[in-house]
Amino acid sequence: MKRPVFIFLIISLFVILNACAPGEVKLKIISTTDVHGAFFPVDPITGIEHTGSMAKVSSYIKTIRQENEESVILLDNGDILQGDPSVYYYNFEDSSRAHLFTDIMHYLQYDAATIGNHDIETGHPVYDRIKQELSIPWLAANCINTQSEKPYFSPYSIINKQGVKIAVLGLITPRIPDWLPENIWSGMRFDDMIESAKAWVPHILDEEKPDLMVGLFHAGVEYNYNNQDAQTHKNENAVKLVAQQVPGFDVIFAGHDHKTWNEYQIDPEGDSVLVLGSTSKARELAIANLTLTKNGRKWIVQESHGHIASMRNVEPDQDYIAYFDPQIEAVKRYVNLEIGELETPLSTPESFFGPSAFMTFIHHVQLTVGQVDISMAAPLSYNTNLPARTLKVDDLFALYRFENLLYTMELTGKEILDYLTYSYRNWFTHMTDSSDHLLNLLPDGNGGYRTATVYYNFDSAQCIDYEVDVKSGDQIQVRIKQ
Repeated sequence: MKRPVFIFLIISLFVILNACAPGEVKLKIISTTDVHGAFFPVDPITGIEHTGSMAKVSSYIKTIRQENEESVILLDNGDILQGDPSVYYYNFEDSSRAHLFTDIMHYLQYDAATIGNHDIETGHPVYDRIKQELSIPWLAANCINTQSEKPYFSPYSIINKQGVKIAVLGLITPRIPDWLPENIWSGMRFDDMIESAKAWVPHILDEEKPDLMVGLFHAGVEYNYNNQDAQTHKNENAVKLVAQQVPGFDVIFAGHDHKTWNEYQIDPEGDSVLVLGSTSKARELAIANLTLTKNGRKWIVQESHGHIASMRNVEPDQDYIAYFDPQIEAVKRYVNLEIGELETPLSTPESFFGPSAFMTFIHHVQLTVGQVDISMAAPLSYNTNLPARTLKVDDLFALYRFENLLYTMELTGKEILDYLTYSYRNWFTHMTDSSDHLLNLLPDGNGGYRTATVYYNFDSAQCIDYEVDVKSGDQIQVRIKQ
């Protein structure tokens, strides 16, 4: 007589347990990338409101978290410490307190971040200090400490949300030694992204047994950029290659190339990998929307789709602005410091057509500081005009937004000629008659034109006499005058 009661109790308990167990979880993994110091709504140089800023990101994240805070994972994908007076000031002028970047990561409750090449460019004193300040993992599994042979930064992070275990592997573009002098990255080695991912993913899957595998890679998607290909060792932009060649990823976030990506790649096991990327300056967020269901003890991704959220029409978070008001005011005071008198107007557009006061100014500085025979430089601002007036700190940022490095080297005459020829063949076209363009232009798709190569590669030289022939032969010729 007691047996039916016992069976009834077992069935009831089974129903109750299954009713209590969550069968479905929805997650939003949100990534900022290449913020380049756009922390506040107004550009401290121009006084113009940014299309995007971390103040707008704060508003957007606050709204999403109000809907379901437990569903949000917030990541940053590097290149945040260079490009704006706000970060320059806290990189090099005021190091007595926690870095502004650190405060913002904590205020917005980021879960993890990957370091970018422009963050490395700030130098050991800056990024080593920040690494100690951050309470969240700063990732780069393929940036190796050459003494310990272990990652200089954290290789990966484990995040738990609603019972789901998420692993985030961080990688950085390995081409930094090609761009920066060794003293900036001393004690480090940058390994190939594909090789590093093939080593770390099995380790993470075996040791951590995550439900979700996320790549947070400060690298671009187009592996054929700059004459590279799929076989190029230490490819600068290897995101797609990792997605296609390394099994195990569910989502990979790209950065570095300032481009929007929302596509799927197929890994070696036939599984789809969601690849997402957004532009720079916090103008967009890359969002992975995931639905997971429980299969025994394991969560399985049932659905994934990407979304690129524009910050253009998002209002800045006033609580965020109020919280960081002391830092905003400190930066304002810094950029308004008077540093000298400018007697001659400077115009960067003139630099694309011939000698200009702007390039003469840059060459003079390089010749003086570098104590060299020849100066080579490019107009690192496309359209900046400064009238004759008292020069302030913000004027220097208007001309050179990034703190570019001055290199000195020994070159032969042939190397100088080849270098100038390479530069001008990117810059000018071969003119057959007066109706041809002088500059090397391509249609921009909107009825106008754009330069065929980026303007910051348009190098010229001073203290050497040379001429550029745009009419004879099949290609631009540079001749050094005796």
